[in-house]
Amino acid sequence: MLNNKITRKVLPIAFAFGAAFSSSAQAGLVDITVTIENLAPQNSVAFAPLRLGFHSGTFDAFNINTPATAAIISVAEGGSGSDWFPAFAAADPNAVLGTVAAGGPALPAANAGVSNPFSATASNTFRVDTSVNQFFTFANMVVPSNDLFLGNDNPIKLFDDNGNLILDMIVQTGASIWDANSEVADPANGAFVVGGNNGGRIAENGLVDFDLSELLAYDGFSTPAGYVFDSSTVNADTEIYRISFSAAQVDVSAPSMAAFMTLSAFGLAFRRFKSRT
Repeated sequence: MLNNKITRKVLPIAFAFGAAFSSSAQAGLVDITVTIENLAPQNSVAFAPLRLGFHSGTFDAFNINTPATAAIISVAEGGSGSDWFPAFAAADPNAVLGTVAAGGPALPAANAGVSNPFSATASNTFRVDTSVNQFFTFANMVVPSNDLFLGNDNPIKLFDDNGNLILDMIVQTGASIWDANSEVADPANGAFVVGGNNGGRIAENGLVDFDLSELLAYDGFSTPAGYVFDSSTVNADTEIYRISFSAAQVDVSAPSMAAFMTLSAFGLAFRRFKSRT
């Protein structure tokens, strides 16, 4: 009879204790560092801060040959992502969202720091539960332009089912440049153009497509970074941008606070039980 009492009193706490340890040990948490680099030649394209998200694969900001959504327009026409982030969060509330910024536009390495405070590279680290968020989506504005951008129109799988990183970099070339075709290419309203008013715009109402050739519209214009833009520096095969990933497993082998609290409750309950028998 005594054994039955012990079983009834102790087993529920023991199971809870085991569950606390199990959830601590099995969490697929990683700290993933994202590094961006402008690979473009001197006097070439620069890039607005990278907007990104780690998610379950449900978010899709745009599709080729369809009108640009408000989400992708907020990246392509000014770089802010002011509509991109809310749309992302609404589609996947558990997504990890963020930015990698070089303190301004990421310049070609040969132009970075030359009479300007800008850099060619930047990094940021994000904590991601790989059991929930195995996919990666990004977008950033290509400048000078009115509505050119880089991004993926389908989610990229970054982690396997065991939480292992399966992709360590994404390299973009001139052929990777998207045109939202939401705003007419006009340097007077362009971003990263000296004298340009990026707040002004002429609606284009076109369809999203790849378009490297639109850079010609900004050829010979001065940039706020102190160089004159040269569109001939970029062709379809020119590597212009790299996103690199490195992941470190978060140490969850030690018991969590919940496990310690459960252990304390287990010990207290057992002492009380013994004092009554």
